Parts: sequence; C-alpha cells; structure tokens
Amino acid sequence: MDIIQAAKDAKKAAIEFSALSAEQKNNALCLIAESIVLNKKEIFEKNEIDLKRSENENLPKPLLKRLKFDERKLSETVEGIRSLIGLSDPIGKTLLATELDNGLELYKISCPIGVIGVIFESRPDALVQISTLCLKSGNTVLLKGGSEAIETNRILAKVIYEAANQAGVPSGWIHLLETREDVNNMLALDKWIDLIIPRGSNDFVRYIMDHSKIPVLGHSDGICHCYVDKDADINMAVDVVNDSKTQYVAVCNATETLLVHSDIAASFLPKLKKKTDQKNVILKGCEKTRKIIDVQAVSVDDWKTEYLDYILSVKVVDSLDEAINHINTFGSGHTDAIITSDQSAAERFMDMVDSANVFWNCSTRFSDGFRYGFGAEVGISTNKIHARGPVGLEGLLIYKYKLKGDGHIVSDYAGRKREFTHRPLI
Repeated sequence: MDIIQAAKDAKKAAIEFSALSAEQKNNALCLIAESIVLNKKEIFEKNEIDLKRSENENLPKPLLKRLKFDERKLSETVEGIRSLIGLSDPIGKTLLATELDNGLELYKISCPIGVIGVIFESRPDALVQISTLCLKSGNTVLLKGGSEAIETNRILAKVIYEAANQAGVPSGWIHLLETREDVNNMLALDKWIDLIIPRGSNDFVRYIMDHSKIPVLGHSDGICHCYVDKDADINMAVDVVNDSKTQYVAVCNATETLLVHSDIAASFLPKLKKKTDQKNVILKGCEKTRKIIDVQAVSVDDWKTEYLDYILSVKVVDSLDEAINHINTFGSGHTDAIITSDQSAAERFMDMVDSANVFWNCSTRFSDGFRYGFGAEVGISTNKIHARGPVGLEGLLIYKYKLKGDGHIVSDYAGRKREFTHRPLI
C-alpha cells in the first residue's frame, strides 16, 4: 500500500475511532498486551536479526542498547499497556461549561486530534507505546521507525494490528512506513495527516518543520543538566547525579552536563568521580574542574552534545544565576535538575530554567510518561505548544466547542433584546 492510500485509510478510520467506547479501546489494549506476550518468541527472533545486522554495520553501542527488545523490555512494555488501561478515557471530557444565556449553553469537550504521523528512533518498544497511546486517545497513526529495527517493528505492528482487529477496532488505524521516501511523501499530506511527531536530533526536527505544512510536535535532543548548588547534601547529590547519568545512558532524559557551585566543588567532585568510575564514566571538565579532579578537557561543543553514552561534561560555576544562564544557553529545553537544601534557590532555578521539566533533588531520569503516571508517552516535547514535556494521552487530544440552544439568534443580542449571562456551569 502506498503512503497516500495509507493516509486516506487512516483519515477514514479516524472518524470511527473518535466514537469508540472506553470498553472497546481497553478490550483492544488487553488483547494487544496478551498477544505481545504470546508472540514473544518470534518477536525476540526478529529482534536478534536486527541486532546482528546492526552489529555488523557497526551501529554505536548506545543505539544497539536502545534497539534490544528482550524479556525486560517486553515486561516493561506490557506493564505500560496495562497502566494505560487503568487510566480513565480521555475522550468526551467536559473541560469548560458556560451558560451564555438562559437555555444557551457552551461546552468545551476533549476529542482526538485525528491522524498522527510519528517518526521515531531505534527503540522497538516506542512503536508499542506510540500505537497504544494513539488507540486509547482515539487517534489513528502512521509509524516510521528506524531502519535498524525493521524486522522487530514489522512483527510488533503485525501483532498489534491483528489483536486490535480481533477486538473489533476499525481497520486502517495503524500503518507502518519503512522508507525515507515514505517520510518525505508524508510531509506533503496535510490534507489527511493532522500532526507529525518527529523524535530525533534538533536538525532532523527542524528539517521536518521546514518541509511540511502539517503542525509538528518536536521531540529533539535531550541535553539535560544537573546543577549541584552550594547548599546541596553531598551524598544526595552524588546519588542523584550518578543515577541521572548512569541508570540508563542511551535515553534523552539522561544527564549530559553537570554544573557544580565553586563553594562545594572541592568536596563534591572527588566523591562523584569515585562513584562514576565504578561505571567507567568518562568525565570531561572545565579548567576549574581539572584543578580538583583528573579528567579530560571539555570543549565548547561538549556543552551542546547529547552523548547517549558513559560521558559527562562538568563545569564549575560561581553562582546559581551562572548555572541557569548556562542551561538556558546550551540546553535543549528537555529536563534539568537542581540539588540543594535551599528552597529559595530551588524555586528560582525551577522558575527561570526554560525547560519542559525542571526538578529539585531528584534524577532527570524521572522525566518519563510512564513514571509521570501517563501510562506511556509518544515522546517528550520541547516545543511551547499545546503539549510540553512527556506527551501522554492529554498531549494527543484537542477539543471542540459544543453549543446547545433553543432557537437562539444573534440578532436578539445585537439589538439588545437579550443579554449574555456568561455564568460558569462547573
């Protein structure tokens, strides 16, 4: 099937999808979770094909780690689906209700966006997260995963489609795209596609934005920071920074740059190095850092680099404001954390750092749709539009206004025969 026909089919299915009941959607999600477990042997076999081919092509180790779909990933993926089932149906919720006049009532109601095109990286589990979130939120979806995961994506898409079909979900709601040509063609389909969500580098997201009339929800680099303030608890700071960097390095919410206040640097940095040495983390430091611990020299480009590896850039700063300025200059607006016992410093940091997620005394790795209780996420938006941060169900919704009257006409109000009351109903 060509991309235009796939988009047309998805648009047609989107109309029926918007009227699916919560029970129908949850039943489909249950069958999808069960089917993934039942077909895990074939899924693992296909993933092994992808892994071996990618190893032969010398794919970087962090990407190989993202590509792997094993028992642990399967368990996490199924848990995410079941968490999604437990969430209330997001469609048809009343967001606002206003009496415009006696018998004339305005309602703002949540509804699906429609057809969503998602371009994502090598993680096959992302395909499951994205498709199930779209199903729960009543959206249809065109999926383009990385070519390195083509075999795994094919089997997962097949399993999901067949399970949803068994549950009576309208056909045509999910399509897997496989070529770069499909992506370029998709960008021109503004008649049938309502939103594109690209997950990748800043340059890639910018390319999508520059070559399409379709609205774009950008998910770009994760250049995340931890700032250890002068009033931080050192042991806490070591644990939080270590977790932020090493708990799982090949993800967008792993910390790439560490900022340390000069008043605490001499006490903190040696302890951090001892901890990160256990994970073979390569530290790159500024001149002040290198006077305290033996590390490689950092460059200006390092401040702008998403390593997705066991590498951490370190800078010693002289003030909270210097840390905030560095983050707002070099960060990607993803996730940044402060470790401090000073509440006023924490509040200033969280108010002034211009990122989608700002944390106090906790790991940047918490920046995640599942951990936020969203069930899962289609990505983390660094844009300033209707959805920012982890994009779960609410980020895949829009709304419509419903006005209920009883023969009301505007002429009566223009002629002052009637007056608006504008009384809140909820």
